[in-house]
Order: sequence, then C-alpha cells, then structure tokens
Amino acid sequence: MIKSGIDQDALIKMFSEASDKQGEMLRKAVSEATLKALQGRELSLNNIKSVLKTVTEAASAGAAKNIAPPVDVEAMLGQALGGMDAALLQAVEAHRKALQQFVSQGVSVQEAQLKGALSNLEKMEDTFFATVTKAAGAAGEPMQGPWQHVLEAMKLKGTDTGAKAASTVEQMMAQTQEAVRAGRASGLKAAQAMLDSYSALVSGVLIGMSEGLQSGSSAASAAAKKTKK
Repeated sequence: MIKSGIDQDALIKMFSEASDKQGEMLRKAVSEATLKALQGRELSLNNIKSVLKTVTEAASAGAAKNIAPPVDVEAMLGQALGGMDAALLQAVEAHRKALQQFVSQGVSVQEAQLKGALSNLEKMEDTFFATVTKAAGAAGEPMQGPWQHVLEAMKLKGTDTGAKAASTVEQMMAQTQEAVRAGRASGLKAAQAMLDSYSALVSGVLIGMSEGLQSGSSAASAAAKKTKK
C-alpha cells in the first residue's frame, strides 16, 4: 500500500523480518522513506504530520509481526524514531537555506510568510512528538508500551531536529537585524513575490540537497575507482 508517498508494505515487511543486528539498516530505511515522502509535497506542518503518521503506523505494524527471537522491540522502534528525526533534520536544513535567501535580500522576519515559517520551525519538535505519540497510541497493545518508552527517552535527550530548528530561528533573527542595520534591500520585491510559494520553494530546496548529496557520492565513487586503477 502506498500512503503519503510511502510504500507501507515494504516498511512493514522490513520491520517484521528485522533482527536486532539490523538496527542501523532500519534507521536508514526509515530516514530515506521519510525524506523521499517529504520531497514529494510542500513542506507544510500538515504534510509533515501525514508522513510521520504513516511511517509510525508502518513501524508499529511491522514490529508487532516480528517473530525473530529474541527481538528487542523498543530498540527497533527507537531506530524508527531516529530515522524520522534524521529526515526531519534535513527538512529543517532546507528551511534554513530557503530562509537564508530571503533574509539576505532584506526581507524582514516580520513578513507574514516568514514569520509563519519561523513559527512552524519552532513547533517542529513538538509536532514530531505529538504526531508519533498519537499514531503510536492508536497502534494498541503490545506496541504502546515500547513506543512510550522510546518517546520518553528521546524527549529527555531532545531531537536533532529540535536543536537545529532552534538554532535556525536564532540565526535568522540575528541576520535580519544585521540586514536592517545595513539597509540591505537587494532584490526585495522579487523575494517578497517568492514568499507566496514558500512551502513549495522549501520542498525544491530539499530535493536539491538530496540530488547534491547523490552527485557528490557518485563523484567520490568515481574518484575512488580511478585511484584504485
């Protein structure tokens, strides 16, 4: 089943067959599936919630079916949570890059769209926890207990997403003040026009980031092959 741009059946199968030794594989698979789904839509909070809900449901369903003895369900769900956090971290970085474009051109963070974008960034970690908690609660027993434990552990530690979002908001506020002092307004009208499609812009930035990583990996592989020769 494809839901929210995610192949749920593939994730369910992976979690149902995984052993304790495959934790990193699960984290990476969840991260890639989540990131791919986020790239396929505008990066609004509602779309992010939809993707996180779908991934959580798939992880719950797969872990509940896992019969590999003795499997650590909490560790498995912890990897799922870590994978979602890693993907959201990339989404926050895409926001940062997009915001940077506007702020550097003199757009004030008091502009409604930018103000809203910063507000959404501040809510990102809370949205993450609230969405996964709700989806995990709907999974029923025996998944509720393990989900509760891994969520509580991550809340105590904090997410990479939350830390990055907080530093991004702080950075943008500081840069806006600097731009105002410098009287910077280069390309201001064009930038303000682009604000109307901010969420779509951020999605494009996120796709570009992944394409850049892939091309970088290909170049690195090619260089390595030449070195071996």
